[in-house]
This record gives sequence, structure tokens and C-alpha cells, in this order.
Amino acid sequence: MDVQVWTEFLQENWLVIVVALVILFLVLNFVKTLVKWALVLVIAAFIIIYSGITLKDIGDAVTTVKDQAVSISQSEALNMMKNEAKEAKFTQNADGSFTIKTPNLEVNGTPGSDKVKVMFRGVSLGEWSVNSTLETFIKEAKQNSQ
Repeated sequence: MDVQVWTEFLQENWLVIVVALVILFLVLNFVKTLVKWALVLVIAAFIIIYSGITLKDIGDAVTTVKDQAVSISQSEALNMMKNEAKEAKFTQNADGSFTIKTPNLEVNGTPGSDKVKVMFRGVSLGEWSVNSTLETFIKEAKQNSQ
């Protein structure tokens, strides 16, 4: 780092630097918090756009994280089905559908359908295809309720 280069730069651009510092001082002292954050977001967006990161890249990252979280929740729910099958209570609803409840799970479906809705600790995990673990869980819940 050459001191002569810096002094020459400051001598040539002193007016721009002073104006920028005055504007920065005014912004920091007079602009409301919301506007400050808006300016920060604009600058951050500019940096992100300038760096080459696209909204598609951000969307892909969010989708990946969501898929991983759902996968972890599904595997945890399947383990919970195995552990809580003895506590499962089967209820036949008036419309022909059924509900199975355990302390952490709720499974809703209709007899003969290959899809059930699964809720794990109050959070919907969506519709699942009935697999061997679910079939065993449903059978054991029916036996517990008889």
C-alpha cells in the first residue's frame, strides 16, 4: 500500500468524499429507522445482484432446506408410529373415514384408499401413500380400539 497513491487519490477526490460523508451523516441522523433499513435492503440487494446470485438460486436453496426438513419430519413420524402404536386409538367417523390418534400423531384416511393425511405434533406432513409401516400402524390401532 503506497501512501503517495492514497494522498493523490484524496487530493483529487476530496470534494466527492466530503459530500459523501455529509450525506452519510445526514442519512444517519435524520432518516427514520424504516428508511434506513430500506436503504440497507437496497444496498444488500444490489450486492446480491452484482455478485451473480439469482432469485432462482435462493429459491432452490429454500426448496432444498424445506425438502430436508420434511424428510427428517417424515422419518421421525415413522419412528414415532412404531414407538406409539400400542397407544394408538382408532376412531371410525360418521362419514366412513377414520382417525388414529397417539400423543404425537394423528392419521386421517378412508378405508380402501392408498392415501392418508398425517399430522405430527400438530403440524401437517401432507398426504402419504400407505406403506407397510402405516398398514401395521393402522392394524394395531384397530386392535387397540376393540
